[in-house]
Amino acid sequence: MIVLSSADVAALLPMETAIEVVAGAMVAVSAGKANLPLRSLVDVGGANRLGIMPGALAEPACYGVKLLSLFPDNPADGYSSHEGAMVLFEARHGMVVAMVNAGPLTAIRTAAASAVATCTLARPEASVLAIVGTGEQADHHIDAMLAVRPVGELRIAGRTDAKADALARKAATRHPQVKISTGTDIRAAVEGADIVCTVTAADEPILSGEWIAAGTHLNVVGSSIPSKREIDEEMVARAAVFVDYRPSTFAQAGEIIRAIESGRIGREHVRAEIGEVLAGKATGRTGADQITLYRSLGIAAQDLACAAYCVEQAKVRGLGVTAPLE
Repeated sequence: MIVLSSADVAALLPMETAIEVVAGAMVAVSAGKANLPLRSLVDVGGANRLGIMPGALAEPACYGVKLLSLFPDNPADGYSSHEGAMVLFEARHGMVVAMVNAGPLTAIRTAAASAVATCTLARPEASVLAIVGTGEQADHHIDAMLAVRPVGELRIAGRTDAKADALARKAATRHPQVKISTGTDIRAAVEGADIVCTVTAADEPILSGEWIAAGTHLNVVGSSIPSKREIDEEMVARAAVFVDYRPSTFAQAGEIIRAIESGRIGREHVRAEIGEVLAGKATGRTGADQITLYRSLGIAAQDLACAAYCVEQAKVRGLGVTAPLE
């Protein structure tokens, strides 16, 4: 068994590569080449949870389970809010082949999934990016969005000026060519933006559909349990909605569930899975003024594909630690 650390994952899975790997996984999912039971959550005290995400992929042939501690207060102590391990098995004999640090794996693949959706749905000339949130996912989403669109202006909105400014300083070291502004006013950040990414743990909507301009693309990424929402029903109703995986969307995406329950939309309001659009089986954006929205929950297929890629590359590059199991 190969054990891959956080540093190994970062070295083996650069954002541009992750985008390609995740795109392939999404096509496979929508083609029925994955077995993805809904993830489960176990309360482990306070607001902390253990997430369990099993799954199997036909291409590459592998299966596994991600065990992820979701500790929202971790960043205050210098830790990621997502800590855990991805255990990967090979499909021929059922042997464990790898254990991969799930913190960076989750951060990279989640941002890569948003980049896949943005590349597919956002206007080609989209250049003004608004990031709502200041944590690890916000940081990775900046890199992901700049990998697929010619972003020249970045607006960061956070709960405090200090956190927004800190993220801006980090982003500026990697992207000195981008004009960056910060603040706590979410409405000001998103008005007129071409791309909006919400990456928060909000319990109730922090973004109103009335604030979003025609032609905007949104990646709604945070608050991924049924009881929480980052956006209001107006935003859901105004947008052409695309998702990663329908079964998890209708079971776990709080914004979609609430809008359906209230009668504001029907299930058909979800236009397609992003994998269907990538495969040419569904239509994406239909006009320059259309608002498109990708509701990302994250699925095990993304973790499996990225973990399998890292393991193969680790063998080639001699990274990781080999741990004999016999």
